[in-house]
Amino acid sequence: MNYPCVTFRGESCIIPVHQRRCRLLGSPTRATHQIREPQPPTKSERKNPSSYAMAGKKVLIVYAHQEPRSFNGSLKNVTVDELSRQGCTVTVSDLYAMNFEPRATRKDITGLSLLSGKLRNTPVSPVVMKKVDIYGAQHLLGALSNPEVFSYGVEMYEAYKKRSLPGDITDEQKKVQEADLVIFQFPLYWFSVPAILKGWMDRVLCQGFAFDIPGFYDSGLLQGKLALLSVTTGGTAEMYTKTGVSGDFRYFLWPLQHGTLHFCGFKVLAPQINFAPEIASEEERKGMVAAWAQRLQTIWKEEPIPCTVPWYFGQ
Repeated sequence: MNYPCVTFRGESCIIPVHQRRCRLLGSPTRATHQIREPQPPTKSERKNPSSYAMAGKKVLIVYAHQEPRSFNGSLKNVTVDELSRQGCTVTVSDLYAMNFEPRATRKDITGLSLLSGKLRNTPVSPVVMKKVDIYGAQHLLGALSNPEVFSYGVEMYEAYKKRSLPGDITDEQKKVQEADLVIFQFPLYWFSVPAILKGWMDRVLCQGFAFDIPGFYDSGLLQGKLALLSVTTGGTAEMYTKTGVSGDFRYFLWPLQHGTLHFCGFKVLAPQINFAPEIASEEERKGMVAAWAQRLQTIWKEEPIPCTVPWYFGQ
C-alpha cells in the first residue's frame, strides 16, 4: 500500500499548494479525540486467519503536534489506518485539538478549573467546601489532605483514591486502562517531549493509577500493556550517535522509556525514530512512512526491549 507523505515548508510544516490534493489517510476532524473501529477482514485475510489474529486489540495513540498536515500527522494517520485494517480499535488523543491542560496544579485536586475564562465543573469529593479568590475568579475548593504544605503527588494520590480527579484526567486514564498498546507520536523538543505531552504524563500517570509504593517497574500497575515512542527529530541520524554532537539517541530515551513507561509497568517496544524529515527528500519521507507502516503489520509479534542500563548506555 502506498501512503501519502507531507512535504515540509519551513517550521510550519505546511504542504505546498500543488500537493494539497493528496489526502492524508484518516484525516483528523475537529473532534477532541477520534476512535476508529476495526475494519472487517478482507478476502485474503479471511483465507489467512493468522493475518487477522489481532482483531479486538485496542490501541491508544497519544498525539502531540499542532499541524494536522505535518509529518507527525502523516505517521499518526498511517498508524490509525494500518491498525484498524488489522481489526484493532484505535483511539487517538489529539492533545492540541483537545486543548489538553498540561499544567499540574492544585486545581487538579480541588475539582474545579478554568476553561476559556469560564468555570468548568468536574467531580468533587464530599468534603467541606469553601470559596476562595484565585486568579480573580470564584472557585469552590475541596479540602486538601495537607493544607499546610502542598504536594502535588500526594494530593493526586489521595484524590485518585477518593475518585475525585477532574474529568479530563479520568477520561485519559480510562483510555490507557482499556488499551493493549499505547503509542506516543511526537516531535523531539529539547531532547524530550513537547510540554503538552509532558503534562499528560504528569497528570494522567498518577500514583494509584499507574504505579504505587510498592508497585513500580516490573510491578507497575500498568503491567501487561505495551508502549512505544514514535519520534521525529530535527537533527540527522549522524548527530545522534555516540560520537555525534548530540550523543547517542538512547541516552534521551532513558527518562521516557525507563523512568516513565517502564516505571509504570509498561513493556516497552523499540522506538520508531525518524531523523530529520524536514530536510529529507520527498522519496526519503515516503520511505520513512512506508517503513513504519510495514513495521505495524507485525507489531504484535515484537518482543519488548530489555529494560536494563546496558541497553541505554552500554556496558
